[in-house]
Amino acid sequence: MTIKLIAIGKTDNKQLISLIDDYKKRLSYYIKFNLEIIPDIKNSKNLSEVQQKQKEGELILNKINNTDVLILLDENGKQLDSVGFSSYLQKHMNSGIKQLVFVIGGPYGFSEEVYKKANGKISLSKMTFSHQMIRLFFIEQLYRGFTILKNEPYHHR
Repeated sequence: MTIKLIAIGKTDNKQLISLIDDYKKRLSYYIKFNLEIIPDIKNSKNLSEVQQKQKEGELILNKINNTDVLILLDENGKQLDSVGFSSYLQKHMNSGIKQLVFVIGGPYGFSEEVYKKANGKISLSKMTFSHQMIRLFFIEQLYRGFTILKNEPYHHR
């Protein structure tokens, strides 16, 4: 199985990029992982919230294959602790899917079309984080999830 994370907009903070790269490298020992960045929408200040979500949604859906399992990182999604998230990952790996895709939306969330295509939603917190930081948090949680599944000492219970 491959895990893909799709995110809107580039990360411009060098420290965050370095940490993201570190966790991507760590994660590569467990699973094939891809981070795909969709460039920010040009002239988004001239678009309404709905128009921006619509344009971002089209770009997101263009990155999804029909066989992918699509999970949105959404504030209204199911919340899991780290052990629960590791079980969530294991369940998807056991199901025989080829690619599990997680998506971090833009500042206004997702279009209705993306919500309709999604197979599920999870929330990392009730708090709001920057879209750049959430990438690091999510990739770290993926890494943590795999260390839990392998009974490695990274996660303390």
